[in-house]
Amino acid sequence: MSFRLGCAIWAYKDWVGDLFPKGSRPADFLQLYSRRFMTVEGNTTFYSVPDAATVQRWASQTPAGFQFCPKLPRQITHQGRLVPQLPALLSFVERMQGLGNRLGVLFAQLPPSYSPAELADLQAFLRAWTTEVPTEAKLAVELRHPGWFELEQANHLNALLADFGVGRVLLDTRPIYECPDDPQLTSERRKPRLPLQPVTTAAFSIVRYISHPELAYNQTYLEFWAMQVQQWLQQNQQVYFFVHCPVEQHSPHIARHFQQLLELVEPDLVPPLPWNLIESAVLPVARQLDLF
Repeated sequence: MSFRLGCAIWAYKDWVGDLFPKGSRPADFLQLYSRRFMTVEGNTTFYSVPDAATVQRWASQTPAGFQFCPKLPRQITHQGRLVPQLPALLSFVERMQGLGNRLGVLFAQLPPSYSPAELADLQAFLRAWTTEVPTEAKLAVELRHPGWFELEQANHLNALLADFGVGRVLLDTRPIYECPDDPQLTSERRKPRLPLQPVTTAAFSIVRYISHPELAYNQTYLEFWAMQVQQWLQQNQQVYFFVHCPVEQHSPHIARHFQQLLELVEPDLVPPLPWNLIESAVLPVARQLDLF
């Protein structure tokens, strides 16, 4: 499957009665989510590494074809340089192997303090990834220091990632900064305002789209991404597209709207959204009941 669409989380109580059926229990959220979307960001692993039993339970609760994209723990990415954390990295990758074929791309979100001055550390870390990680696990990197987006540094970064077959996480925060209001006013964690550089450095990419809560404000940006993803799919790229929102309640429907846009421009390469298949199975029954 070349294209997978999802959200940043799978457990959100305000999705009950909308994305999830009324009366859904938190224990069922992952199972329900994975039958509506094709992938999910593993933000939970950034804060706490799950035990082996939890990882196996995640895998057992999700259908074939669904994939997790776990974020490397902050112990690895937010404690200064990366190379000293290689033992923790190897341990984490081993733990994630419990997902089996539910494991998608692992990604490292580096803090704003991790600047181009750490290029040598990043290079050593990536070299260790390719030589010491004893699996075929895939890695993508998200940089947040503004220096990485300057032309010369960006070129160095892209060449380095390409040399090691590591993908780039593309963070698009334009909708929350270019629209009339600021939907992050009540958010606990504000997303950084950084330039968008839609480049690929491996056979796969992760897009993290930070949406405005109002669907209409997203239209221009989503149309841009539909054309960009179409181009990548035609080049046999694998694309993971995650929709975030400062008001998380809106994320599923904005993601679904993007799916519809993408189906218009590239219907042959975009798999149907499982959410739609559930509704198409339910509607005929509902119409039959209306006759009685």
